[in-house]
Amino acid sequence: MKLPQAWRQPLAIVGGVVALAWIVIALAAPLLAPHDPLAQDLPRLASPGPGHWFGTDQLGRDILSRVMYGARLSIPLTVLLVALSVLVGGLLGACAGYFGKWADETIMRFADLVFAFPTVILAMVVAAALGASLANAVLAVLVVAWPAYARVTRGLVLGVREREFVISGRLLGFSAWRSLRVDVLPNITGPILVLATLDIGTALLLLSGLSFLGLGAKPPSPEWGAMVSAGVEVFDSWWVATFPGLAILSVVLAFNFLGDTLRDALDPRTARAIKERAL
Repeated sequence: MKLPQAWRQPLAIVGGVVALAWIVIALAAPLLAPHDPLAQDLPRLASPGPGHWFGTDQLGRDILSRVMYGARLSIPLTVLLVALSVLVGGLLGACAGYFGKWADETIMRFADLVFAFPTVILAMVVAAALGASLANAVLAVLVVAWPAYARVTRGLVLGVREREFVISGRLLGFSAWRSLRVDVLPNITGPILVLATLDIGTALLLLSGLSFLGLGAKPPSPEWGAMVSAGVEVFDSWWVATFPGLAILSVVLAFNFLGDTLRDALDPRTARAIKERAL
């Protein structure tokens, strides 16, 4: 089967390959990692070389193994966070846009309240109040992430609810929930999916940032943000922080490329322009 032209662009291919590679690493880390990520049986702060290609940290742990196992923490938690944000924000935004009146006012005022605070600062405050742990870090980022989806979904629903097929369904006696599920949802899924794909990078940065500040993963968990934080303590050993940082960078760029490609593929005008350029 031939891929659409948008998915054959260089950035789309790079993003897909990198994202797929990290998914494979996350799934197969126990098979691919050369060492136990928690074992402290290697020379301390050994520079990259044969036997430990990414070097070792200040406790004698293999950084390559920790980066691989870190993918099993960072990537699934990031995807879970984005999925929860889509679910919570999308549901609230759909209710606000479809029902209007007091539901719209109440939900959107809560969203405006969250938007009034800087995202990172509010996430730090929530994480600090709940206590330092990965679960609380996910919850803290969820608190600051859902309003964006609520606002986008509300706008999309407002544009669809007055369409003829939605009004016809209401006149036929369809319930509001059936109308939302059958008539509205299929027509707003594309933009929300694009936003979610682009938001994976932002969510990963926020989660890693909280762990970097000591508000997320706790030692000895091989989480990328916590590994970068540990590398700051031994700044002259550049490899300790560099390789986890590059892992974060590669995942963020990969999903940004995929999000841009998905947006181009779902936009008929952009897809047509890409096809014309290829011809």
